[in-house]
This record gives sequence, C-alpha cells and structure tokens, in this order.
Amino acid sequence: MKKIRRYFPLIFRLTALCLTAFCFGNSVLAQDSTAEEKPKPVPVTIFEAQYIIDNQTAAVPRKKVLTVAIQHRFGTFDNGKQDLWGIFGSANIRVAASYTPINNLAVGIGITKMNSTFDFNIKYALIKQMDIGGFPVSVTYFANVGIDGRPKPGNFVQDGDRYSYFNQIMIARKITDKFSVQVAPSLTHFNNVPAFIDMNGNISPQMNNDHFAISFMGRYKLNEKLHLIANYDQPITQHPMNNPLPNLCIGLESTTSGHTFQVFIGNSSGILQQYVNFYNQNDYRNNQFLLGFNITRKWNFN
Repeated sequence: MKKIRRYFPLIFRLTALCLTAFCFGNSVLAQDSTAEEKPKPVPVTIFEAQYIIDNQTAAVPRKKVLTVAIQHRFGTFDNGKQDLWGIFGSANIRVAASYTPINNLAVGIGITKMNSTFDFNIKYALIKQMDIGGFPVSVTYFANVGIDGRPKPGNFVQDGDRYSYFNQIMIARKITDKFSVQVAPSLTHFNNVPAFIDMNGNISPQMNNDHFAISFMGRYKLNEKLHLIANYDQPITQHPMNNPLPNLCIGLESTTSGHTFQVFIGNSSGILQQYVNFYNQNDYRNNQFLLGFNITRKWNFN
C-alpha cells in the first residue's frame, strides 16, 4: 500500500496534464472552426477609362466588354479668329472599337483621318495593383500596328512603307482614393521616314526609324463623376532633323457606368500614339494648342 501511495503524486500530475490538454485542445479546435476567413485581395480600379487624352491607360475592361471610342482634335489656336481658334481649322478624328475576349486581354481596331490610317492593337494586363498585399502597381503592355491608307503613287515605294508600330509598357498606381498616376516608356517604329535627296540622287534620312519616348499622366477626382486629367509626352530620341516636340495636355473627365467624356486642350493633332510621339511639331510655347475630346461607350455582354 505504501508503494502505491508513492505513485499518487505522479498519477495526479498525469491526470491533470491530460485534462488540461483536453480542455485547451477543444478550445483551439473551437477557435479554428469559428475563426473568420481573411479577406481575399481585390484588384484596384486605377482608371475607369481606357484613354487619358492622347494615351492608353493601364485599364483593361472585364471579359466580354465591347468599347467604342470617338476621338476628335480641332485645329490649333494660333490663327485666332480667322478660323475661330481652330474650330473651323483642319481637324483629325479617329473611330475605334475594342473587345475583351478573355480576362486581361483586349483587342481593337480603328481608323484615323490623318493619312487614312487603319490600326490594329492589343492590350494585356500583366500585373494588377491589389487592395491588400500583392503588387503596389499595375503593369500593362500595349501595342498597335498602323497602316497608312493613302494611294501608293507619290507616297510610297513599297507597300511595306505604309506600316508603323508602337509598343508601350504602362506602369500605373492608385495613390489615394482620388489621385491616380501612370508612367509609360514607349518605342515607335516607322518603316518609311522623311528623307532628303540631293542632286546626285543620294538619300539622307531626316529622321531615325526608331523613336523612344516616355509619357506621364494623372487623374484627380474632384467628385465621383468629374475628374481633372493631365498628360505629358516627352521625346527622348534625337533625330538628324525634325525632332518631335513635347505634348502637353490638361482637361476634364466625366464618367458614368457606361460612358466616359473627356474635353481638353493639348498641342498634338495626332491621335495614334506613334504619330503623337514621332511627328508632333506643334509648339505650345507658340500658342499652338488645340481643343480635343474623347467619347467612349461600353457594352457589357456578361
């Protein structure tokens, strides 16, 4: 009996340990079963519109969304009242449509008055900014091919001279609920560039075929439907002649669930990005601004 009593403290300790484990184990299981799941990260909407003035944004519409755009540029202000500050001057217009067949990919087509240019484009969202964790920015790739539709005689030697190409990486971030920004380096290529022919028939290109540039844009929400927008395109490549000039734009944007309307002043009459970056010769320092607007309409087929 004395031997058995010697084991009482050990038995008591083991029993207490088992009871403690049992109680705390049930408590942990109960906590696991009732714990709330962590919220899943959701992509941030940086820009609602596919355009900010003369540039594409990083936004790619949802799957099965069709977007139609009308983009218009009046003449420059520098002629004053002679052409009503460009309203009656030479204008440029583009009509385009894009569709999102799968998530993160949009394909589009357009026609521009300048040089009767057809264009085909793609836009793919590589990375998206998330509201919780994840990447702090959105990254989207955009590319288009422009085809000059003017008659071949007097304009081109070969059909391949009609083609131009534009590639851009867009890096965008929503900084606050009201303020969003984007920076986008780009590469433009024209198969055919202006050239000088001397008396001996020697051809000297006035510009390089390739042109690097970088664009900056921003949007500030004045309220839910009215926004202040700005865009700046800075040329980087230096050409033998005819160096393109920077493009400076500022305007207002109004949005609804299906429409976006932008009205602005800027100094580029080109609409396709390769023409804006490669051929802009309007100098804002000489009052060569112009009035423009973009209208987009979305249809959701989900």
